[in-house]
Amino acid sequence: MTNESLLDKDWDAAVARFGGAEHLENEARALGVFRRVRALKCASDLLRLTLAYCLGSMGLRLTAAWAEAIGLASLSNVALLKRLRSMVPWLEILVARLLAAPAGTAICTQTDNRMIRLVDATTVAKSGRDARSAGGVWRVHAVFDLPSERFSAFELTDETEGERLDRAAVVPGEIRIADRAYLQPERLARVLEAGADVIIRAPWNGARWIDEEGNRVDLIAMLRHSRKKDFVDRPIWIETAVKTRLAVRLVALRKSEEAITASVERAKRAAKDRGKTVRPETLLAAEWVILVTSLDAETFPFQKIGELYRMRWRIEIAFKHLKSGVGLGRPPGEDAAVAKAHILCHLLLILLTEPLLAEQLGDSPRREAA
Repeated sequence: MTNESLLDKDWDAAVARFGGAEHLENEARALGVFRRVRALKCASDLLRLTLAYCLGSMGLRLTAAWAEAIGLASLSNVALLKRLRSMVPWLEILVARLLAAPAGTAICTQTDNRMIRLVDATTVAKSGRDARSAGGVWRVHAVFDLPSERFSAFELTDETEGERLDRAAVVPGEIRIADRAYLQPERLARVLEAGADVIIRAPWNGARWIDEEGNRVDLIAMLRHSRKKDFVDRPIWIETAVKTRLAVRLVALRKSEEAITASVERAKRAAKDRGKTVRPETLLAAEWVILVTSLDAETFPFQKIGELYRMRWRIEIAFKHLKSGVGLGRPPGEDAAVAKAHILCHLLLILLTEPLLAEQLGDSPRREAA
């Protein structure tokens, strides 16, 4: 499904996915987004016009001219801008509705039918010279579910809000998988208390590692002594900011020699780019994939933990589809409400196309552990 087909021959199908024309009409009027028939005949036409602007590249003037040419609406570019500014609450509701829709075809993940939820975020640069120079971004926080191969949560923030492991509500029994940025002891504890298990990649110096008695654990020394064995699998505790102890399991898997060489080179380049000398501890840690998990060793041996973590790549593929396939990029203009509408429309499009994408995947890399 392309942007053009969404706005033309597939529009009736899209309206049905959104709940139907009558439901859209009642909803838009209740929100105050669409009040009376004037420039636009109905709420679904307003939604179509919004998608045309946000998913296309015509700009305000050309979008208004296009709408008039096809008989969709008769309004100025200024009036269109005003409409777009009011659309965010309605678009957020529509995104939530599609997220709540039944999942498509499932695949087997061999985890006793437990849902795997991949947590990550991607960013879109803000428009405007000042925003770019200050590093301003819109951050799309997301959860991607397996085995259904679909997004189940989105939250849009700006750069002032970072990644949080507990941002999305927990589904009891889920296995929540996340990368280094999500090693957050207090939030990890809340996720566990809500009934989930976790697998999180850990920086070697990203936590205060202690043993059961509260003594400091030298993680680097542990990895150095485990080189011949190629793995570490042991209980460990993380000291939280309030001096409580969080019991987890440390699983470290030594990389292949080829992967070690690549990781070490990346670490050296990163240090050089910052004008620093790479630490010996960082070079040693680069030889390993370091994970913490709450899953028990009997049911989930260390090899299985590694396999499950490698599934995290699937959310990266989904983000790539969002940006390259669906076309999410820097929002036009500097109006924050219009920028949010732009991003929300792209989230709607990826949710509309997910069932079609799933039908085409078959045994593609997205369905294989990366």
